[in-house]
Amino acid sequence: MSVVIGPVAPPELHLMTFNVRRRLDVFPTRSVDRWKSRRASVADLVASEAPTVLGIQEALPDQAGYLRSALGDRYRRVGFGRWPGPRGEGCPILYDTERLELLEADQTALSDRPLEAGSRSWGNPLPRVVVRATMRDRVSGEAFQVLNTHLDPFSERSRTRSTTHLRRIVAGRSTEAVVMGDFNADPASRAIRALVDGGVLRDTWAAAQEQLSPQWRTYSGYRAPRRVQGERGRGRIDGIFVTSRFDVARAAISTRMPHGRWPSDHLPVQVVVRMSRGRQP
Repeated sequence: MSVVIGPVAPPELHLMTFNVRRRLDVFPTRSVDRWKSRRASVADLVASEAPTVLGIQEALPDQAGYLRSALGDRYRRVGFGRWPGPRGEGCPILYDTERLELLEADQTALSDRPLEAGSRSWGNPLPRVVVRATMRDRVSGEAFQVLNTHLDPFSERSRTRSTTHLRRIVAGRSTEAVVMGDFNADPASRAIRALVDGGVLRDTWAAAQEQLSPQWRTYSGYRAPRRVQGERGRGRIDGIFVTSRFDVARAAISTRMPHGRWPSDHLPVQVVVRMSRGRQP
């Protein structure tokens, strides 16, 4: 299957979010789930799509490093594991340094103690983090921030507290923003309603001028994808949200299977945006 979007030219930016499924070394896993069996498929997918910014979730350090290498020398990454050390899976952001200059970056816990690595206090049994990077487009000179996260699948309270916190981070800065990740929440859920409350952020899938794929459920479990049914978007739990100055040209949910293998138990979400000069933040 050919690329869904592939490389783009300025002023367009290609954004991609992808839960790559962490490698499990302790518990027995099905052959389709083994990282060794699917890592080439993941690497070929992201390298051929060549996003300007890629946010990944559930990535162990070696998995993130493998994908950074697959993308090539011009890519760099920010973000680390969610446990003190830092250890464990994370939500790194990988970006094209030929197009973007990193201005600042940080990682904080989604808890009442954001600066305490590994902290949790909103009902999630495991730590949850947000990685934030502020970048400048080397072509346009425009700066924007990218936030990447993976929210708790068990606690609605934790998800809603987390998205409220993310919205406040975005609203508290004048810089335009992209929020991406695995939200474990449908578009009509309380958590996503909290994220878009007040109109600071909008869902790129709904805002796109052109949708290049059906609206698939983004958790596929290594099975043939299923279409979202109804207006609530049930099952589209991975996504990308942007502030007002981003015009969304194209959006897609990829079902590519490089080497005949599903790359992950999630489907990547991809969008093409450009920053408008015609509106003020």
